[in-house]
Amino acid sequence: MGRTANAGLTAGPTLAVVAREAGVSVPTASKVVNGRQDVAPETRRRVTEALDRLGYVRRPRFDTARTPALVDLVLHSLDSASSGAVLRGVEEEAYEAGLDVVVSAVGDRGRAGLPRRGWLDRLTARGSAGVLFGPAERAESQYAWLTQQQIPFVLIDPVQEPPPGVISVGTADWQGGVSATEHLIGLGHERIAVITGRRRSVCGGARLAGYRSALASAGLEERPEYVVNGGFDEATARQRMRALLDLAAPPTAVFVCSDAMAPGVYEAVAERGLRIPDDVSVVGFDDLPEARWATPALTTVRRPLGEMAATALRLLVRMMDGHCPESTRTELSTRVVERASTAPPPSR
Repeated sequence: MGRTANAGLTAGPTLAVVAREAGVSVPTASKVVNGRQDVAPETRRRVTEALDRLGYVRRPRFDTARTPALVDLVLHSLDSASSGAVLRGVEEEAYEAGLDVVVSAVGDRGRAGLPRRGWLDRLTARGSAGVLFGPAERAESQYAWLTQQQIPFVLIDPVQEPPPGVISVGTADWQGGVSATEHLIGLGHERIAVITGRRRSVCGGARLAGYRSALASAGLEERPEYVVNGGFDEATARQRMRALLDLAAPPTAVFVCSDAMAPGVYEAVAERGLRIPDDVSVVGFDDLPEARWATPALTTVRRPLGEMAATALRLLVRMMDGHCPESTRTELSTRVVERASTAPPPSR
C-alpha cells in the first residue's frame, strides 16, 4: 500500500499536499514546479498559489548538462553476492543517467548499520544530490536528518518496515513464499518445513506468511515443529536442519527463506547420509550466484536485486528532479527458478 511520500518526516509540505490543495494530480503539480509549458493557465495559477500559500520549497532542477550530479550508495559490505548485484544495478543505471556514484561500505561502524554523523557531514560537503541505501537495518534519525537537509533518498529492499513516507523498492516476498511452497506441493510433498530469516525482518515475515498461505490453500495442516528460525545464517540453518531431521516424522521438503542458509541445510542432509533431492527437496530464496554453483544446483525464488537497485536509482533521479512518487513502495515480481534440488517425495 502506498503512502504519501515523505509524510511524517518532511519539514515542509510535499508535492502531493500541494496537488491536493490545488485540486490537481501530483504529475500536474510537478509540471508547474519544473516549468513545463503543457499546463493550462488556470491550472498553473491554482498550483502556483497553492505552492506560495503552503510554503513549498522548490528544489533545484536536476541538470546533468550543467554539473555532474553525485549520489551516494550505502552498503553494509562489498564482499557479498547481494551487494555485488546492487552495485551492478546502480552502476549501469547511473551510467545511463550521467551520474557519478560514491559507494560507502559501512559494515558495523555505526549504530544500526550506518556510519556515524561524520559521514553525513561529508555527504553534504561533497554536494551529494541523493542517497540510496542497500539492504540492512537503518536508523530513523538518519532518514530524518536527510529529509531536513532536503536530500532525497530511497531504500533498496529494507530489512525493517520503513517509517511513514520513506520511499523503498522491494520484491513480492509474500508471493515468492507462496510460489516456493506451491512448487513443493505440486511435486507431491505434504511434509514441508520452512527455515525462516531474522525475527524482525519484513521480508522474512512475508515469506513465512506466503508459506502458510500456500499450505492452507492446499488443505495441508501447518506443523509447528516444521517452522524454525535460521536468522539468515548458514551455521544456524545447519543446526535447525539437523533438528528437523531428528523429528519422528522428518520433512521431505524444506523451504529455506534465503540462499545464504542453503549450504548449511545441504551439509546437515549430507551428514545423515541422505541425498538432495532423492530424500529431501530444498527450495531457496534470492537466486544468488551460489544457487547455481551448489551441488545439486538449488531450486530457488529469484529476487531481482539488480533490477531493484536500478529501479531505486530511477526513482531517486525523479525525486532529485522535483517529482514526488505516487507510492512509497515499489515491488518487483519474483519467480521460481527450477533446478536440480527438488523432486517428488521418496516413495517410502
